Amino acid sequence: MQTQCPFCSVQCKITLHPPHSSPSPISVIQTGALATALSMEDWQAEGHPNAASQGRLCIKGMNAHQHALNGDRLLYPLIRRDGKLVRASWDEALDLIAARFREAMQQHGPDTIGVYGGGSLTNETAYLLGKFARIGLGTRYIDYNGRFCMSAAASAGTKVFGVDRGLTFRLQDIPLAQCIILAGTNIAECQPTLLPYFHEARANGARIIVLDPRQTGTAAIADLHLQLKPGTDALLALTLLKLIIDNGWTDQAFIAQHTNGYHELAALLDGIELEQTAQQCGIPAAQIVQAAEWYGTAETGMILTARGIEQQTDGHLAVRYLLNLVLATGKIGRPGCGYGAVTGQANGQGGREHGQKADQLPGYRSIENESDRAHVASVWGVEPSEIPGKGVSAYEMLELADQGLLRMLFVMGSNPVVSNPNIPLVRRALEGLDLLVVADLFLSETARMADIVLPVASFLENTGTLTNLEGRVLLREAVMEPPGEARQDWSILHAIAERLGTGHYFHFNSAEAIFNELRLASRGGLADYSGITYDRLRQEEGIYWPCPDESHAGTPTMFQQRFAHEDGKAIFTALPHQYVREQPSTTRPLLLTNGRVLSHYLTGVQTRRSPTLAARELQNFVEIHPATAKRYRLKEGQWAELQSAQGQFIVRCRLSEQIRMDTLFVSMHWGGKQNVNEATPPELDPFCKMPGFKFTPVTIRSWQPERSLLK
Repeated sequence: MQTQCPFCSVQCKITLHPPHSSPSPISVIQTGALATALSMEDWQAEGHPNAASQGRLCIKGMNAHQHALNGDRLLYPLIRRDGKLVRASWDEALDLIAARFREAMQQHGPDTIGVYGGGSLTNETAYLLGKFARIGLGTRYIDYNGRFCMSAAASAGTKVFGVDRGLTFRLQDIPLAQCIILAGTNIAECQPTLLPYFHEARANGARIIVLDPRQTGTAAIADLHLQLKPGTDALLALTLLKLIIDNGWTDQAFIAQHTNGYHELAALLDGIELEQTAQQCGIPAAQIVQAAEWYGTAETGMILTARGIEQQTDGHLAVRYLLNLVLATGKIGRPGCGYGAVTGQANGQGGREHGQKADQLPGYRSIENESDRAHVASVWGVEPSEIPGKGVSAYEMLELADQGLLRMLFVMGSNPVVSNPNIPLVRRALEGLDLLVVADLFLSETARMADIVLPVASFLENTGTLTNLEGRVLLREAVMEPPGEARQDWSILHAIAERLGTGHYFHFNSAEAIFNELRLASRGGLADYSGITYDRLRQEEGIYWPCPDESHAGTPTMFQQRFAHEDGKAIFTALPHQYVREQPSTTRPLLLTNGRVLSHYLTGVQTRRSPTLAARELQNFVEIHPATAKRYRLKEGQWAELQSAQGQFIVRCRLSEQIRMDTLFVSMHWGGKQNVNEATPPELDPFCKMPGFKFTPVTIRSWQPERSLLK
């Protein structure tokens, strides 16, 4: 069986082999008797040749099938009665959802209902979810968990280049770069099948520079590791730019022909001092000079960012300051050059292109642009005025719920009670809703709080397209039927719309039919998929957008001739960095940052249902330097409580000399008492509404657990 990994943005292809002695996979799945009919571990997965990962699989991809075959899968709808979730029929569940939605619309208006999506949904589901919110329900309030993944880089790329696409270059071009800056990205654990590209670059003589407060597996391959203090990325980027300009390492011809705003940088860089930056970043000045020289003097070069730099409340500007380096040296639009935001979620790229974001319509169109609204309205068969205006970000929707302004929430493919900042508010907001509906594979932490839970198809059972970090659109076809009574995402949305009287906008009989409407809606947009078809994807494996017609080969390398702004030029960022946030103090002297580990994904809802993956990391942990642990009288394996101004959580200690002494690292994959976001503050980046996951002043102390308290 040929399938595709459901986890990270590489989207590796998989050949899945069922046990020879088991019943046929489809008949087993249809019975729902997964736990007794076969062993998940007896299935075997191997990498299938593909252009992105070149046939490689990581530990998550090799075991991705285990969660889909897990006996904990939701097999039928659940409705809360007398405080408990109990089995219900689809008609009962759908009728109740429609009745409650209709009641809210009539009494309070459609904007009292919110829709919360996910970055792992297919392009078809993401597109239909946006249409469902705006036309099926008539609400302006839709956003998704990709807000916590890509919003800083996406908004920065849009401002600077005129459009955001994860990588502006092909993965296979990485070995052509002479210098590569990896800023806040731990590819060795988050996208390990890409690591050979960087090894090949080094073998070709490339110098690799890593910016990270931890000595990660990625930092281990670096020629230069700038182990900077969390929250100082923007200052470091400005200082690198000043050194490049002062030393004449700029490409003046490129600047003159292809950019605007260069001369305004003088005011931005005024007052930047190397020694002061070194002190604030906590790294040697000589390392900063070396990084600037290597990147500035290299003939070809790339800068890649990820959540380490982006998940901060100044992440938008930090990325734009790094893009200044790209523009100042002319390293974009040619082989071995470019910028890349290393997408985290499976469809983090496509998920933000086709209508899940509060401010976007399909094709990366703006919901506030009249011509964009008119085009999409013509495809949907409505008047432009019938499409609601801009909503708010994912976390801000939960703030509205806490205020009683949002009364009902429909969640598909997300687990907001774990992934959001300020979990105490999020929990209170969800508990206070008049109706919470969750569509998921498992009874996640959020689903446990729901009034109605709907079972959905897994990646093995769900045909659809996904767009990987390169902007390459890929087709993943179903190889099994959904278990029990689980349904396809799109059929659930259609069934609810039918009961609300808007079903005629959702009469699709396949994912391909939805994709064909998406193609029309995206035509002429920045993310133009109109030339991509299922037939082409089957024949060509994948196609880069933009692809404006069926004779077009796609666009592997962006910005070879011009940028996406009207005048064809990119824009330097001269906005001053004026950000105030809570700093470490005597009561909270340490900086907490969070991130991923190799064996888990997002909030762990899927990976903890894989016995092989769960066994690698049974519990959450705090990575702490031995000297810091000694100062706080903590030992390896000991329980510790971390407390911020926002809240506290409890994890075991893992001592490591690979982290700064002023910094603590905690994984993001656990809920409950081990949820790092219990302590994450609610402040958002003013440009893109990204929470500050990577910078939280905390204190730490030993903790003695009570029985069952960690469940």
